[in-house]
Amino acid sequence: MSEAVDCDVCIIGAGSAGLSAASGAAQLGMRTVLFERDAMGGDCLNYGCVPSKALLASAKAAADARGAARLGVKASEIAVDFKAVMSHVRRTIDAISPKDSVERFERLGVRVIKAEAKFVGPRDVTGGGFRVQARRFVIATGSTVRMPPIPGLGDVGALSNETIFSLDRCPAHIVILGGGATGIEMAQAFRKLGARVTLVELERILGSEEPEFVDMLRRVLIGEGIELREGTRVARVERDADVITVMLDGQAESLRATHLLVATGRKPRVESLDLEQAGVAFDDKGIAVDARLRTTNPRIYALGDVAGGPLFTHVAGYHAGLFVRNALFRLPSRVDYRAVPSVIYTDPELARVGLTEREAKEGSDKDPHVLKLDFTDNDRAQAEGATAGGIKVIARKNGTVIGASIMGRHAGELILPWTLLIARKLSLRALTDLLVPYPTLSEISKAAAGAFYAPKLFSAWPRRVVRGLSFFS
Repeated sequence: MSEAVDCDVCIIGAGSAGLSAASGAAQLGMRTVLFERDAMGGDCLNYGCVPSKALLASAKAAADARGAARLGVKASEIAVDFKAVMSHVRRTIDAISPKDSVERFERLGVRVIKAEAKFVGPRDVTGGGFRVQARRFVIATGSTVRMPPIPGLGDVGALSNETIFSLDRCPAHIVILGGGATGIEMAQAFRKLGARVTLVELERILGSEEPEFVDMLRRVLIGEGIELREGTRVARVERDADVITVMLDGQAESLRATHLLVATGRKPRVESLDLEQAGVAFDDKGIAVDARLRTTNPRIYALGDVAGGPLFTHVAGYHAGLFVRNALFRLPSRVDYRAVPSVIYTDPELARVGLTEREAKEGSDKDPHVLKLDFTDNDRAQAEGATAGGIKVIARKNGTVIGASIMGRHAGELILPWTLLIARKLSLRALTDLLVPYPTLSEISKAAAGAFYAPKLFSAWPRRVVRGLSFFS
């Protein structure tokens, strides 16, 4: 017999969305139950954001050491200790994991059940010997790698983000399938750590980003020795002992590698939930939700990757905040994705918020104002020898910002003011009035804003006004 538990909020999944929702509900006095069948912290902590950024930090350190001579520093021979690198990755996870631990959430008042949960009715789930009935449910089970239908792929021991960080030796040659953010980041990381890297992309890498920045990044990757195969389809993969053969469609040659990483996209985790029992509609893109993140069962919310929106950890946290406002405070709050920032953590980084130029022109803004500045004109970038990249801003004729992309060192940090401008529907004047410290990379944002007004400020009419005023003492 299952033990009956009655609560206010039952949450399935202890990733970013689930943990944020559980924390909020418990601290507001709600009786909260949290189911998690695997590791607390979900993909972000254990297989995604945290380990990947730790690995990238090690890779960047190696690259900076190799390139120190350009700044007048001659380093001794650089050696990468891959086991030590992976120890750094694990230490990073261990340092952050207490914030996501069972113990912390139990101290907050959350009842944590380490088991898989299944719906057995519109208001009931079972798992771990418990039958839980709740007033509100949250499904926050995240997503997992979507394996492409390539013959032989399931038989060669292909790696994914869930297994790549368990390696204890640097691959001699790794083939990466997929030219999105994950594939590009891992390609650069493993190349800088000493692996030979070939990346295969069915179309073009980073197809949703500004083309001129993608072209710059492509040249960087090729210059680092990464072999890019864009517009290429994989016909079949095979393994013979320690060698994986990747056969390319329409090409006589094949790729022979020691490791194969699949980074071709994500799919929602819904298969074990028995959502039909709860009256929750879903498809291969995720659970159907309305603008308030309610499913077809109004007592059940879906948050994070499983809801089919932008697949970012910060969006999962944003969803959790909307759940608290909608379900607990009863304040109607709707999803707004206009100002969702994204960062590709390559070196240099590529960050974006809002629309690209192409998206703006295809939408209601047929003739947007486009501003472009390079880091070659930024004094801090010159001092650090990091002038690759720049900024591109998309604005309406009245100066309202609708999109911004930044490529360069610390681009992910520099995108924040542009996120604020778009979220608050502010114009570029908000940046021109700021006092920015010199010399900093952030000056490029103020310079971009100033470039919008400069043609009007220094036109003939203002010059006549100033000349006229000069006659008065």
